[in-house]
Amino acid sequence: MKYMVNKELSVIIPAYLEEENLRIILPRLSATLKEISDSCEVLVVDTVKAMDNTKKVCEENGVTCINRLNGNNYGDAIRTGIDCANGTYTIFMDADGSHAPEFIKNLYENKENQDVVIASRYVEGGNTDNSKLLILMSRVVNVLYSLVFNIKCKDISNSFKLYKTADLKDLKLRCDNFDVVEEIIFKLKKKKGNLRVKELPFLFKKRMFGSTKRNLFLFMLSYIITLIKLRFINK
Repeated sequence: MKYMVNKELSVIIPAYLEEENLRIILPRLSATLKEISDSCEVLVVDTVKAMDNTKKVCEENGVTCINRLNGNNYGDAIRTGIDCANGTYTIFMDADGSHAPEFIKNLYENKENQDVVIASRYVEGGNTDNSKLLILMSRVVNVLYSLVFNIKCKDISNSFKLYKTADLKDLKLRCDNFDVVEEIIFKLKKKKGNLRVKELPFLFKKRMFGSTKRNLFLFMLSYIITLIKLRFINK
């Protein structure tokens, strides 16, 4: 898919009732991006219709707020962000404070000769503040996807990644929930064959304010269903 490249980097932040967290992370993000380049954009992807003051917070921090299309699912936010991105590279990060904006510099500095650069919880030096149950579930998901799809990666499920924007725009993404993260990397590997992935050790923190949008049962069920669907496509 052709698109107008007028930025070096697009940072996409799906947001669902994250006003309080955005007030904290957006100033930090802006300061970090100034150290990287004068040619960066931040796209906060809000709900279809505003549910809090996310747009006002974005305006106060000089970043772009857009409304997601077609629905309020996480997958809708990802697809909307990809459609609107104008950078050569794209980074996704969470709005809840679990992804430190300062780490974007590390991702961007390691982009050369890579298709995907991942902030990884599970390589040596990485860690997470999540509960033991969430860590167990996450590790099971990552091991399954890595083995079934032959992707040499220890943290496929962390959304905090850098991609080439043109690669993302060339994908047809169908997943509606957080499993769209795995769908992206699977379909990139399918297109490229030899997917060049670099994982950087990263500390995943607990959300600052608000409640998680993940239902644990639906979380696991969607990943299992997606695994089966993508494996069938792969055949």
